Amino acid sequence: MSSGILAMMLGVSTLLGAFGLFALLWGHKTGQFEDKHKFLDGALYDGEEELKDAVMMEKKRKEREEKRKDKRVMPD
Repeated sequence: MSSGILAMMLGVSTLLGAFGLFALLWGHKTGQFEDKHKFLDGALYDGEEELKDAVMMEKKRKEREEKRKDKRVMPD
């Protein structure tokens, strides 16, 4: 293998590694990996009934948010 090809492969792999490191650090800085509710919800809503209740609560929350948006858009 020629030294030019080896140098090119080394440069490309270093560039890709640096890009991956940059993406990881950016994700950490912006909080992309922080899921505070995942483990708490997993412990709270273990059974089937609790999961159904959680889904209903989420739907109600979304409906309330949409109503609030509609009230802001259409003033009385």
